[in-house]
Amino acid sequence: MLKVVNRLKPASKRLVFAACLVAAGACTPIFKNHGYVPPADQLAEIKVGVDTRDSVVETIGAPSSAGLVKDSGFYYVRSRVRHYGPKRPEVVSRELVAISFDQRGVVRNIERFGLEDGYVVVLDRRVTESSVQNRGFLRQLLGNIGNFNPANIPGAN
Repeated sequence: MLKVVNRLKPASKRLVFAACLVAAGACTPIFKNHGYVPPADQLAEIKVGVDTRDSVVETIGAPSSAGLVKDSGFYYVRSRVRHYGPKRPEVVSRELVAISFDQRGVVRNIERFGLEDGYVVVLDRRVTESSVQNRGFLRQLLGNIGNFNPANIPGAN
């Protein structure tokens, strides 16, 4: 019986060592990078008051997002997120380069914002809600039968 216990000790040591390695690996932070911000040397090639939207796209590439208004700017956003075990992901750094244009489409200003400057750039994604509520195709198609009113037809008086 003593020989069996002596043989299990090295195996149990290996098992404990493997468990410690797995536990240490689970606590290693994982970093994920999202987005693109052009480097400073490429941004230096853009001349305020000279370059246009097309020349900016040729020089540094298409933006990750653009303004909703036609004459607004280009926005290049890069985020670095740390995932650490069971904790919530944490934004470690976020950098935003905003290039604004005038009404003619010429570069008016180039600005750089980030967490390290004290600016918190909150990215928000909004999704329009659908008015369709868990209805199948036929139920949607046939749902208005019985709700027909001839008085609602345009031109019928």
